[in-house]
Amino acid sequence: MILVKPTREHMSGYVEAISKGWSPDNVRGAVTARDHLRRIAVAPDAFLGGLDDPEARGGPVTLPDGTQAERLPGFVRWIWDGDYCGSISFRWKPGGAELPPHVLGHIGYAVVPWKQGRGYATRALGLLLTQIGGLGLSHVDLTTDPANLASQEVILANGGYLAERFTKLAAYGGGETLRFRIALEPRPICP
Repeated sequence: MILVKPTREHMSGYVEAISKGWSPDNVRGAVTARDHLRRIAVAPDAFLGGLDDPEARGGPVTLPDGTQAERLPGFVRWIWDGDYCGSISFRWKPGGAELPPHVLGHIGYAVVPWKQGRGYATRALGLLLTQIGGLGLSHVDLTTDPANLASQEVILANGGYLAERFTKLAAYGGGETLRFRIALEPRPICP
């Protein structure tokens, strides 16, 4: 299993996963899936280009409640084992590890249901952590709902620890959320 930069070569697997009802976005779900399919149909190269935006040129982001907020630099990598398995995204604020309130965490990931239980999320997170070490961040934060034990296990397996419990912004529907933190340092890749 590897991480790949999204390209046309891998796009058919991504489209197939979304067409089966999966979404790379665990907050906006089907809204994001429909938007991605529409954007791919209209301008596939522009869609792919927007998934790799380290200068935050893509304009504001739309939050789950429809409000718009500042876009941060970021990129998406697709999880690949010969077929599309899911995605992992990273965003950061240049100059430090702190994030603005509208950004719940540095990293988000989702694995398609038919590839879950194989350790792909754990490995994808480990691989991503080795790739972002040169950005000068002391740590990354990841959030998950208290009931999402599988995601918590992925984070813990990669050296994460529970940093705080907090209430999400109203834009995200409120509710209790857990913030985990992973220190960035030279690290081995998780098996």
